[in-house]
Amino acid sequence: MEIIQKYLATWNATDAVARKELIAEVFTTDVRYTDPLADVTGHEQLDGLLAAVQGQFAGLEFRLGGAVDAHHDIARFTWHLGPRDGEPIVIGFDVVELADGRIAKVFGFLDKVPGGAA
Repeated sequence: MEIIQKYLATWNATDAVARKELIAEVFTTDVRYTDPLADVTGHEQLDGLLAAVQGQFAGLEFRLGGAVDAHHDIARFTWHLGPRDGEPIVIGFDVVELADGRIAKVFGFLDKVPGGAA
């Protein structure tokens, strides 16, 4: 599913300008992202969250951990965060809700988190 690939690309975009452009393309203006460690709304807060995560996990990459399961305007998928060619350090599971082809809500779950990362 292309929107999920773009979603992960926003998490991997370390250039602030490119990241903001991706956020505007992929997410509704009132997007809400919620996981056990964060609850943000809107492009500006989401950008701040992505930048903070990139700072904490510099040099690591988000990628799909398996197939995307989708129906109607909802998709769920597992993602991995780790070195490009290595084992994931963090594993999570997200459910996204789409509106007009963009992501309106993200419900994130963390399945594997290293000690001290939370």
